[in-house]
Amino acid sequence: MGTTQPIRDLKELKELENYYYETKQNLRNYAMICLGVNCVLRISDLLQLRWGDVYDFSSEKYRYHIVVKEHKTEKWTRIALNKNAVIALDQYKKSLPPLQTDSYLFPGKKGFAPLSRSQAYRIIRHASENLNLDKHISCHSLRKTFGYHAWKNGVSPVVLMDIYNHSSFHVTKRYLGLEQEDKDSVFLQINL
Repeated sequence: MGTTQPIRDLKELKELENYYYETKQNLRNYAMICLGVNCVLRISDLLQLRWGDVYDFSSEKYRYHIVVKEHKTEKWTRIALNKNAVIALDQYKKSLPPLQTDSYLFPGKKGFAPLSRSQAYRIIRHASENLNLDKHISCHSLRKTFGYHAWKNGVSPVVLMDIYNHSSFHVTKRYLGLEQEDKDSVFLQINL
């Protein structure tokens, strides 16, 4: 079954993030991937973000939180912008002409509409194919990758369930993309 997978290998994740920064420079695509990995929004919600959602033009500072109503769940969520997300956004912002609060963060080709989901998918697939990464990497991999690495770093699945706004632990467990090697490492670490 070809299910979207998180990017488990940190080296591969850095390669994907840097593909549009170093190899085929496109700072919009670079920032989209970096923010996607660090904010757990579904791609449809990520693409609807506007500069005013992440940047306070009056104080000329990045916001501490993104506050958004998720389209799929109709639930409000509050996501802290971490250092890596802000760095990517700032590099991207510096490459752009003056922006308006209501300018889309990731505009499509014509600039007045957001990038489409299908174009975001092509951007991610293009990079992952050129880097010879797992064939099951897609836009949703960005969302899943955050949870997988948070779990690997000791974050409780219950907290992740709340971060993702999941209604059941079963859904969160599936998101984490646990494999046999993840289970094996727990057995091998615990020697009673």
